[in-house]
Amino acid sequence: MSDYHDDLRLAHVLADAADAATMDRFKALDLKVETKPDMTPVSEADKAAEELIRGHLQRARPRDAVLGEEFGSEGLGPRRWIIDPIDGTKNYVRGVPVWATLIALMVQGEGGYRPVVGLVSAPALGRRWWAAKDSGAYTGRSLTSATRLQVSQVGRIGDASFAYSSLSGWEERGMLPGFLDLTRACWRTRGYGDFWPYMMVAEGSVDICAEPELSLWDMAANAVIVEEAGGRFTGLDGRPGPHSGNAAASNGLLHDELLGYLRS
Repeated sequence: MSDYHDDLRLAHVLADAADAATMDRFKALDLKVETKPDMTPVSEADKAAEELIRGHLQRARPRDAVLGEEFGSEGLGPRRWIIDPIDGTKNYVRGVPVWATLIALMVQGEGGYRPVVGLVSAPALGRRWWAAKDSGAYTGRSLTSATRLQVSQVGRIGDASFAYSSLSGWEERGMLPGFLDLTRACWRTRGYGDFWPYMMVAEGSVDICAEPELSLWDMAANAVIVEEAGGRFTGLDGRPGPHSGNAAASNGLLHDELLGYLRS
């Protein structure tokens, strides 16, 4: 049994509370939405869900640090919870059901912080995925009603399904030519976006995915879930984990070739 089983149980409790709060305001006609300094939207539901999670953590894990998208960093120490209250806020405010609460626990080791617990809850899709270090990755309604995740065994880029978020990010960073070459080489491409491509890599329905610019709270939960499902999660520079400001995830068999296209 993982040393982080109790933390994983807590992550489910946190997600249950967040799901109730976010679903209560989803498609609400009076939902309040503001524009942040980086010109991205934030809704009252984003803030309420993060405050709710922080409050639970303060009571259950008062010594742990917390980093969240909406309210920044709080506390110090070898254990740090990473929160994205609504990953996919643009979908949320438009009534598109592809959004999720992302919760991760990172612990400090010799190589810095690494994610050891990850949970992604997408209540409008009726889906949840989770993992703990060395315990495998799962999807289901609860800890007791779950199916183990396993990445695909596709070994050729020409047979691969590639998921991404948008073209604009790659173009803005001068990486569009390599990205387009990759889309031409793959069997299939789809722009699902946000957390979902990583979860599909973990469950084997997609083989590779990548994004050119991300924050830690976008990646930490996804990283441990993909890895525990047997895949690889790195930055575009090949650095393992969610530390590079961008991400590439795969079934492992295609990872080096994936990075080769996106570096070119």
